[in-house]
Amino acid sequence: MNYKMTAPCLLGVEGLVADELRQMGAENVSAENARVFFEGDDSILARANICSRFSERILIVLDRFYATSFEELFVQVKALPWSDFIGSRDTFPVKGFSINSQLHSVPDCQKIIKKAVVDSLSEDYGISWFEETGPVHQIQFSIMKDEVTVMLDTSGAALHKRGYRPQGNDAPIRETLAAAMCQLSRLRHYHTLYDPCCGSGTILVEGALLANNIAPGINRNFEVDRWGLIPESVWMSERERSHDIIKTDTDFQAFGGDVDKNAVELTVRNAKNANVSKFITADVRDVKDFLPTTEKGTLVTNPPYGERMLDFKAAKAIYRTMGERFVSKYGWSYGIISPDEEFEKAFGRKADKRRKLYNGTIKCQYYMYFK
Repeated sequence: MNYKMTAPCLLGVEGLVADELRQMGAENVSAENARVFFEGDDSILARANICSRFSERILIVLDRFYATSFEELFVQVKALPWSDFIGSRDTFPVKGFSINSQLHSVPDCQKIIKKAVVDSLSEDYGISWFEETGPVHQIQFSIMKDEVTVMLDTSGAALHKRGYRPQGNDAPIRETLAAAMCQLSRLRHYHTLYDPCCGSGTILVEGALLANNIAPGINRNFEVDRWGLIPESVWMSERERSHDIIKTDTDFQAFGGDVDKNAVELTVRNAKNANVSKFITADVRDVKDFLPTTEKGTLVTNPPYGERMLDFKAAKAIYRTMGERFVSKYGWSYGIISPDEEFEKAFGRKADKRRKLYNGTIKCQYYMYFK
């Protein structure tokens, strides 16, 4: 079967998602704000879930249409082929959002969509009551400027939940954002990665996965597994493919440091959970003591910052120290994410390139130095 799909993502990484989907063989790829639309068959649906580094989820798009009344919404949702996906005992909750639209009440839209789906399934299955004890088919909707998109979530747990990080530190960076930062810094399999503020090691682990071409979803399952929609042979083939494309002979290595001993221990544990511990070394070290052991390096980091004025002063002191320690020289690049618009002033020099990214809901800039 061929599907229309969408991959929601963090703001600022849409281009990276679009590029990786094209490389996977997806067709008709187009990026919008915080989501990328694409098309593909069973293999592409499975591959996108297993291999996407930067997407948050993979959703099947059942339809896109305009609706300005609840009657229009009900009629068009009911007309969709729900029984092609949802069995008579399956669970099908509804959630979504509405922005700048006449149908602005999300709870009311949820109720209308749920009723439309129930009516459609009742007609197809000849029953009036659904026990909803089977696999979850999470129905999602978005309404933006009166355009409704109705979708089914195939991923289940969000794709940034790789499974290697059961516990983060106080302010962990999302795995998908860490992977995006490594990609934007053009990390390669022959590079040495440094993160002197490594926290729970997310950047180091994601860098190792990226450099060695290890699919981030290689060891996890997805909700669509339980639907019976995609043949098991397709999953087996796609998982085998993801193993076959792993780079097995690379020069990649990564070094992390943090002032917090517990964070360093967490980095070591998470690297082991992700099966990349052979690439990663971490020790207790302050950023002011940053001393690289290689001639060339790719540094990617998420330095601490805070909400209170004292924290901002402390953050600026860290930025100044970084500016002193991160010396501009041949073979080195530095990528630093920060929500502070005056970061460059504290760091001591203008970035060669800036990229707007969001760390959750916090608007940041990714400052890149490579000259």
